[in-house]
Amino acid sequence: MIDRSKLTNSFEFVVVAGARARQLMRGAQPRVTASTKPVTTAQREVLGGAVAPETEQGAAEVAPPSPGGERAAENR
Repeated sequence: MIDRSKLTNSFEFVVVAGARARQLMRGAQPRVTASTKPVTTAQREVLGGAVAPETEQGAAEVAPPSPGGERAAENR
């Protein structure tokens, strides 16, 4: 269970953790002690500050999804 009182923006947390979970499922190395589930590992990484959302000043730690989804890129 996630302590929502520690989150500044719940929506941003969900988006960043979801993007990181997709990276982990594709084979990225975990940055915290890994769980057996990539979603749980991604949530722990975001809460621990191991990954950050994209900012205007710098590059993102987590790449945003491509337009049209991953399936569109596979069909090209």
